[in-house]
Amino acid sequence: MKRIAVIGLGMIGASFACACKEYDPSIEILGVDASRETLEIALSKGWVDTAASPNDDDALCSFVTEGCDLVLLAISVDLAAGYFEQLATWGYGGIISDTASTKGRICALAEEILPEPAIFIPGHPMAGSEVNGITGAKSQMFRGAHWILCPDDRTSVTAYTNLHDLLTSLGARVISLPREEHDGAVALVSHVPHIVASSLVQLANQHVDDQGALFRLAAGGFKDSTRIAAGSSRLWSGILLDNADEVSGCLRELRGVIESYRLAISKGNRRLLEELLEQSAAARRAIPPRWMPDTEALYWARIPMENRYGAIAEITTKAGACGCNIQSIEIDHLTSSTAVLSLVLTDEGDMEAFAHELRDSGYAVSIGPLTAKEYAHVDG
Repeated sequence: MKRIAVIGLGMIGASFACACKEYDPSIEILGVDASRETLEIALSKGWVDTAASPNDDDALCSFVTEGCDLVLLAISVDLAAGYFEQLATWGYGGIISDTASTKGRICALAEEILPEPAIFIPGHPMAGSEVNGITGAKSQMFRGAHWILCPDDRTSVTAYTNLHDLLTSLGARVISLPREEHDGAVALVSHVPHIVASSLVQLANQHVDDQGALFRLAAGGFKDSTRIAAGSSRLWSGILLDNADEVSGCLRELRGVIESYRLAISKGNRRLLEELLEQSAAARRAIPPRWMPDTEALYWARIPMENRYGAIAEITTKAGACGCNIQSIEIDHLTSSTAVLSLVLTDEGDMEAFAHELRDSGYAVSIGPLTAKEYAHVDG
């Protein structure tokens, strides 16, 4: 990854450009944004080498057709179709990825517009800030954050490996997820929580007096639970409407859950209330803390592959489902049709379940601690 075009220099796009430059200053980056002020800031900070407006087709065309490795679409889904059409017209054959919070519509656009849809690897960084635009950008944005990638059976092993390696080099914890499952998963863990946070603030605001005494008392849990409500209303309305079906379904389920609490409280049913609270507490405690650790203990997993279509998507998805974080991927080609996939894993997730899942799917796998010698290529 030596030549990257970042389309959209908002908080995520600018943070990505900044992080890439911090990781490797030799990476050449073109930044595209509709705001002249944003482009000037990105240039002055050295986050991009070249800047262009969305209407500057010549600048973008010459950059992407002269050895561009990655085009990152850090823009709304509504704007993606135009860039897909341009890249298709110019015959771009590198990697295209995105940062959109939903995948259904943008994947459909890629299938419809791109001559080779396999070059599109959908992505979603689970990171952000209450500060919008380039002023909220920072190079540490993705450190320790999950970055979802959604390969499919057509995804090139080399392309996925190159993108995965770049993102992990920026500190992200890459999780592979089937694209058809993405929108339902993020509706539950990201989109609905934003609505809940906004609803709590709205409820409190309806009861606040002129002096705002209620909000002065609202520390601790209220503050932590509602921080995300300060995000961009324009951005979040677009996200929620893009994922309308999944979000609506989750809200219907949530309404039922809240109603069960309301009924237990209104009827004074302490036993039922304790059961409901304990169910939630037990489920929360059951989430392994090692799934989100700060660790340097590493393991390797070696998986022989023999001309198996879609193996990279299948294997990385199984790793994500078992909570196993892949820090590095290498492919050792033995012959034209056989290879060994070597994964470096952090000491989180259920490695035994991961190995079991692979063996059930017909893969041979061996897993063990990484030695200092083996670790050298990862550290470097």
